[in-house]
Amino acid sequence: MGIVAGLDSSPDFTRIVVCDADTGAVLRQGYAPHPVETPEGGGGRPSDVDPQAWLLSLGEAAGGGLLEGVQAIGVSSQQNALIPLDAQGNTVRPALVGGDKRAQVAAADLVDALGGKEAWAQAVGCVPQAAQPVTKLRWLAKNEPENALRTAVLLQAHDWLVWQLLGRPVRRTTDRGGASGTGYWSAATGGYRPDLVELALGHQAMLPEVIGPSDAAGTTPEGLLISAGTGETMAAAFGLGIGLGDAVVSLGASGSVMAVHPEALADQAGMITSLADATGMHLPVVTTLNAVRTLRGTAELLGLSDLESLSDLAMKSTPGAHGLVLLPYLEGERTPNLPHTAGTLAGLRRESMKPEHLARAAFEGMLCGLADALDVLRGRGVDVRRIFLLGPAAELPAVQAAAPSLFGAQVVVPQPADYAAIGAARQAAWALGVSQGTLDPRTPPAWQGAAAQVLDPGDELAVGQAVRQQFVSVREQTHPGAFRV
Repeated sequence: MGIVAGLDSSPDFTRIVVCDADTGAVLRQGYAPHPVETPEGGGGRPSDVDPQAWLLSLGEAAGGGLLEGVQAIGVSSQQNALIPLDAQGNTVRPALVGGDKRAQVAAADLVDALGGKEAWAQAVGCVPQAAQPVTKLRWLAKNEPENALRTAVLLQAHDWLVWQLLGRPVRRTTDRGGASGTGYWSAATGGYRPDLVELALGHQAMLPEVIGPSDAAGTTPEGLLISAGTGETMAAAFGLGIGLGDAVVSLGASGSVMAVHPEALADQAGMITSLADATGMHLPVVTTLNAVRTLRGTAELLGLSDLESLSDLAMKSTPGAHGLVLLPYLEGERTPNLPHTAGTLAGLRRESMKPEHLARAAFEGMLCGLADALDVLRGRGVDVRRIFLLGPAAELPAVQAAAPSLFGAQVVVPQPADYAAIGAARQAAWALGVSQGTLDPRTPPAWQGAAAQVLDPGDELAVGQAVRQQFVSVREQTHPGAFRV
C-alpha cells in the first residue's frame, strides 16, 4: 500500500513515525519538544498552552523531508486538552491542558449538579475528574464568564490538529476514543449529551462529528489522507496490538488498568471509567493513586538512591516478605475508594524487620493494589488472559519476578517504543486501505506485534496467590467493606 505516518503530540513533545503500511515496520522517525513550558496549574488554575505551539513542534519534527512519500497521516494527542473556539474558529483563550485543586472544586460541583456519581456513571460512563473537558467547561464558566460566553465550538487536541492539517474546513471531526474522555459523550449510547455541556458551560456549543475508527477525516490540499485521530491512551493500545483477553497495567506514579471489552461498562460506584478504543471496541479503565510513588517512598525511607537498588534489595527477600504487608495508600486511594486514608505496614515481627523484607513488601503491595484494580474489571465479566505491563518500572527484576503470580496471568513487557505514534500510523494505514478498497472497514491492518518479554506464572502461581490472599486479609481487617467488586 505504501507508507504512512503517525504523529503523537504529547504534553511536552511531538513524535512522528513513518511506517510501512503493510507490515508496520518503522522506516524513519522525527522528534521535537514543544516550544513552551507547560507547568501543571499556573497560579492555581488549569494550565494554559497556546495550541500554535503544537503546530510549531509538529513542523520541526517533520523537518528534513521526513514525510516525503507519505500517503496518509494519523494523529494521536494528549487527552483532556480542551480548545474553546469562537464562532469564527479562533481560540477564545489558550488551551486548558492541566488539572489542579481549583478544577477539583468544579468537578465536585458538577457531580452534585447532576445528582451524584451514579447519575454521571449512568449518563456517560464516568464521574467528572479535575482534568476532564466537562470539568474545564465548568471552571471556565465560573472563572472566566466572558470567555465562556464567547465559546461556540469545543475541540480536543487531536481534533484541533486534524482540523489544522486539513486547512480548517467547515466540518470538524473526532473519534469515539477521544469523545469518550470528554464527560459529555457516552460510550454506551455512542452519542453526545449536549445537556451536560450546557450544565457545565451555561449554554450549548458545537461539538465535532464522531466518525468511525477506519474513516478518513478528510484530505489535505496536497492530497494527503488524514485519518480520524484519537487520544494517546487509545493510540498506544492500538499500537501495542491489544485485543479481547488483553489488559494493560501502566506503572506511573499512580497506576491504571485497562482492558479491551466488547461493551461499555457503567459503574455506579464510579471506579470504572468507560472509554472507547480506536477499533470500535471499549476500554474500561480503573485507576489507582499509588503505584511507583510507593516504590520511591520506600527507597527514600531505606536511604536508597534509585529504584534499581530497591529492586536488588527486594530480590534478597522471599515471596510474602516474611509476613510484612504494605497497604500502599500513601496519597489516599481511589481503588478502593479511601480518599483520606494513609498507608499501613502490617505483620511486623522481629525477624521481618529487615530492609530487604520492607523492599519486597513495597513491590508486592504496589502490585496487589493493581491486582485489586484488575479484579474490578474481572468482577464485571472482563476477560483477562494476558497483561501488558508498561512504564520504566516494568523492567525492574522485582516487578517481573512477582507480577505474573500476583496477577494470575501471563505478563508481557513490551520493549520501549513510541506506541502512541505507531498506533496513529496504524490508524492511517487502515483508513488508507479502506479508501483504496484493500482493507475491510471492520478489520484493522495486521501489523507486527510489539517485541516483548513474556513472563508466565508457572510454578509460582500458588505462592503468588497466597501472597495476594495475605494482602487481601490485611486490607479487609484494616478497611472492612471498602473494596466491593
